[in-house]
Amino acid sequence: MIRRHASLLLITGVLLGCKEDNTFVPPPPPPVTAATPAVAPATEYLEATGSAVAVSVIDLVARVPGFLRSIDYADGAVVRSGQRLFQIEPDQYRAKVQQSEAQVQQNQALLDRANAELSRQQRLISQNATAQADLERWQSQRDQAQATLAEAQANLALARINLGYTDVTAPFDGVAGAHMVDVGAMVGASTPTRLATLVQLSPIHVNFSVNERDLLRIRRELDGRGIRRPDQLGENAPPVQIALAGDSQFRIAGRLDYIAPQLDAATGTLQLRGLFANADQTLLPGLFVRVRVPIRTRPDALMVPEAALGSNQLGSYLLVVGANSTIEQRPVVLGQRIGTLRVIEGGLKPDDQVVISGLQRAIPGARVTVQRGTIAPPPAEPVTGTVANPAPTAAPAPAAAPAR
Repeated sequence: MIRRHASLLLITGVLLGCKEDNTFVPPPPPPVTAATPAVAPATEYLEATGSAVAVSVIDLVARVPGFLRSIDYADGAVVRSGQRLFQIEPDQYRAKVQQSEAQVQQNQALLDRANAELSRQQRLISQNATAQADLERWQSQRDQAQATLAEAQANLALARINLGYTDVTAPFDGVAGAHMVDVGAMVGASTPTRLATLVQLSPIHVNFSVNERDLLRIRRELDGRGIRRPDQLGENAPPVQIALAGDSQFRIAGRLDYIAPQLDAATGTLQLRGLFANADQTLLPGLFVRVRVPIRTRPDALMVPEAALGSNQLGSYLLVVGANSTIEQRPVVLGQRIGTLRVIEGGLKPDDQVVISGLQRAIPGARVTVQRGTIAPPPAEPVTGTVANPAPTAAPAPAAAPAR
């Protein structure tokens, strides 16, 4: 009995001796990385999709009948305005010109004779040495000779025009497509024969459409530039930038050069057009592109990484480090996206500490251990190809092609 009481006393003493060492130590606040938003100029853009359209596209046709003598360019070659591309046998048309020239000379001689005889009759009538009927007859012959000469001169002009049509030339600088007829073929016999297609690639247009809301945004930009009517578009017109398929940056720049006078009632959109130099012929007619038009520029926009944003039923938000290193959920108004950054138009101040890393550990209302980070502003995008005026860009000198 004495032994059992001694054991109980020993166990009780051990338990009382361990009570002081069993205190709870809370874990430290979780670490997160926070940074103030980047402050940099940011441009608000209107974005749309569009397609490239050639400024000029024509079919080269044979306007006079004859056998095709030569093809004086290589298929797909860059050609200059006035360069001969095809020749139709000119011999018969050259002979027709010579025939018409002879007819003009003959009728000129008849007119000269009629004028001389009329002058003689007028002198004789003043001397009462000829009859009035003879004078009137020579006046009539003079008038007939004048009319016949005028007709011969018109025939000569027409013959020279037809002779000129035997040389089919390029009316503007462009790229000539593949020939559609071969040397020796009869062309222009009953109807005009298509010989090839000529496409102007420099400069080039890009057509795109905007809705009514975006139209009002463009109108405000035009008003700021002093442009009140579409016909006032010129060098002061807003720039237009495009990006090709697979390109994340809008590298090619031009300018707005046309606004349709009315909305399309079926779609509720307005047709706009940009003009691009396209000196390197990167853009081809029919190519689909992404288009953007700068509307306004904010010199001190606040930007945060897109990955730092969250969303719920109320909209977008950011996690911000508040007083006592406590996480706050801040609703924000989103603006333009620039690369991996997003412009914040409302709900954020320049000195706010935005959580950019460790978001899964940042719980609103909880304390955190803050590690300082930075948000780098976006780099400037490379832009090329600004159009200064709507005049066509001179095409490169064409390579010589043997006649076929």
